[in-house]
Amino acid sequence: MATPAKNTICLWYESDAEGAAHFYANTFPDTSVHAVHRAPADNPSSKKGDVLTVEFTVMGIPCLGLNGGPTFKQSEAFSFQVATVDQEETDRYWNAIIANGGQESACGWCKDKWGLSWQITPIALTKAFTGSDPAVAKRAFEAMMKMKKIDVAAIEAAVRG
Repeated sequence: MATPAKNTICLWYESDAEGAAHFYANTFPDTSVHAVHRAPADNPSSKKGDVLTVEFTVMGIPCLGLNGGPTFKQSEAFSFQVATVDQEETDRYWNAIIANGGQESACGWCKDKWGLSWQITPIALTKAFTGSDPAVAKRAFEAMMKMKKIDVAAIEAAVRG
């Protein structure tokens, strides 16, 4: 076993941490599955030999997927925020999540089929919010509030006024 990361995000899945990890690895850059560990004995959420944990990285962030059963559910209290450079990248990630059984939400948020929340956030939107002009921030914010997937051209138009 390699030396574990000092801090790892543990994500609770009902039963398909391995499927989630492979989807992320096929969708996002700098993402990979490192190890799959099986339960050494029967436990409340699985049987001996079932996948118990999966070590993976999501865009450079070390994660551990735990197949913990139905006791706990994902919520928007935790999400991955993905900074995208343009509409093409925004569309690619958003569409991959939705097409794989995910759900759209508002303001650039969506959920994958395992219930994990993602914020697919174009850098243009973040720059508009964090710039020095409060009028620009307000226009960009009001435009975003009407969107599900972020429309970069509409945000840029709001910035221009």
